[in-house]
Amino acid sequence: MTRRYVAFEGVDGAGKTSVAAGVAQRLAARGFDVLTVREPGGTATGEAIRDILLGLGGVVADWAEALLFAAARSQLASEVVGPALAAGRAVVSDRSVYSSLAYQGGARGLGIEAVRRVNEAGLGGVWPELVILLRLDPAAGLAREDGADRISTAGIPLQSRVAEAYDLLAAAEPERLVVVDASAGFEAVVAASEAEVLRRW
Repeated sequence: MTRRYVAFEGVDGAGKTSVAAGVAQRLAARGFDVLTVREPGGTATGEAIRDILLGLGGVVADWAEALLFAAARSQLASEVVGPALAAGRAVVSDRSVYSSLAYQGGARGLGIEAVRRVNEAGLGGVWPELVILLRLDPAAGLAREDGADRISTAGIPLQSRVAEAYDLLAAAEPERLVVVDASAGFEAVVAASEAEVLRRW
């Protein structure tokens, strides 16, 4: 059975949430049984962790941040994504483990492979088969943001390092990560992303 699990990645403001929703809607119209999820979140445990990670009031150490993301992701994989894939459903995710590889592994300097190992331990093989990297200039992304969270308030320096990490990941895993220009109009980005998904599925 082909596993259909696609995640949308990119710097803050790249349009992941909107594009993922648009692609999911198009896929459902084509007859796919689509489940949409977001990270962090998607479960009671994950949503509680999301409040800690993205809330503006707290201070979270870098490794604590990485481990909290991994914990929320592990719960989502166990409770939601894994069972959906086993039932033959398609999963469209707003962010995935690749966010942690880019943000905590790359931008925070914890090491991409170190963060990968932590997440592999908690995911049990529930890993996206396809990642759509919505590439956008970090300054343009932050300018699009409606509201800041704890991570986006770190500004362009952090987001620039995130973008560099994503590019490294795309170069290292071209069979999994596909780059889509997120500076185009919304419908064009959704159409290009859907085409990449259909090409794999």
